[in-house]
Amino acid sequence: MAVWTGPNCYIAPMNELTGKHIVLGLSGGIACYKAAELCRALVKEGATVQVVMTEAAEQFMTAVTMQALSGRPVFTSQWDARTSGGADNNMPHINLSREANAIVVAPASADFMAKLVHGRADELLSLMCLARPIESVPLILAPAMNREMWAHPATQRNIEQLRTDGATVLDVGAGDQACGETGDGRMLEPDELLYDLVRFFKSKVLAGQQVLVSAGPTFEAIDPVRGLTNLSSGKMGFAIARAAHEAGAHVTLVAGPVGLPTPRGVGRINVKSALDMKEALDHLAQTATVFVSAAAVADWRPAQTMDQKIKKDGSGEVPTLSFVENPDILAGIAASPRAQGGALYCVGFAAESHDLLAHAQAKRARKGVPLLVGNIGPATFGQDDNALLLVDAHGTTELPRASKLVLARQLVVEIARRLQA
Repeated sequence: MAVWTGPNCYIAPMNELTGKHIVLGLSGGIACYKAAELCRALVKEGATVQVVMTEAAEQFMTAVTMQALSGRPVFTSQWDARTSGGADNNMPHINLSREANAIVVAPASADFMAKLVHGRADELLSLMCLARPIESVPLILAPAMNREMWAHPATQRNIEQLRTDGATVLDVGAGDQACGETGDGRMLEPDELLYDLVRFFKSKVLAGQQVLVSAGPTFEAIDPVRGLTNLSSGKMGFAIARAAHEAGAHVTLVAGPVGLPTPRGVGRINVKSALDMKEALDHLAQTATVFVSAAAVADWRPAQTMDQKIKKDGSGEVPTLSFVENPDILAGIAASPRAQGGALYCVGFAAESHDLLAHAQAKRARKGVPLLVGNIGPATFGQDDNALLLVDAHGTTELPRASKLVLARQLVVEIARRLQA
């Protein structure tokens, strides 16, 4: 049995795309300006980036700019005689595609996607998309166009056909467009595209799962301006929600009062008190297949909440408060017929101040959950890193100190392994 020895030395996360070689294609459109920032972000995450531009794209962005950002010569013509991949054969459409882990076209115009549907290949970028080995070099398209072009039946038919042919067509954003109109069709922002690309390369170990995550503190009101809460930042729960989404799950996050941004692709419900959280979780647990209870729910709440602020009157008298115990949300869900029947896998969290191993083992038995995740609360509240102790019926496993996202991904793998078993 492993013995908890406390936080280990910090393990810095690797860049998300280290070792990946991305061919970044630009077709014509004003969204080419976003491709410049995307290229920069990909390089910062450790990827090597080879830029290929259509003639139309060069009307919006210069090859010089993209070369400076990627650190590699930009290819714009199928007749380019430069050596690529060690092959001096004047075939960049073959050589460039064979080197790639993925071809990403951002922006992908309506015209360019229509060209791909029909297998047309009259310039370098479309040639590459057609000549790539389909099984080993995925094609990812980030559409960008006017809202009417996006909504046109021909465009929507083309998108469905591209997906049928094996391409990954990303969503579009909504908002102001360069033409002055407002609506769907904007290319996703560079940070959104980066997330989607990172997620694309993650193993989908939770594909098909409906994951429910609780995160953050609760707030138990004493009067309209005061209440009881705790130091939980919610960062661990939010990281778990992101990691589960990366792993292919449909994720719903129930969050207490925190100011964190919602992870991309994750549904979010905001709550305040323990009773609010219980109501939301009890309802959502009826359809979830995995429940990760990472929220730091208050154990007690004031027996009475004052309608008006309790005023200090200078008398020196301290108001007397009485408390009642909040319901045990995790234990209640773990005891439900769905959880007892194996349709819902429950994971609990224990934030302790000392004797983590003993308290975590006792809490797992008390809550009736198959897996309990323990950590030292004062060492992690508000921090970006953590160290975890996994406790189940077979013993314990330490996850050494690392960023919370790294740990969340490790936890997701552990959950998936137990689901498969």
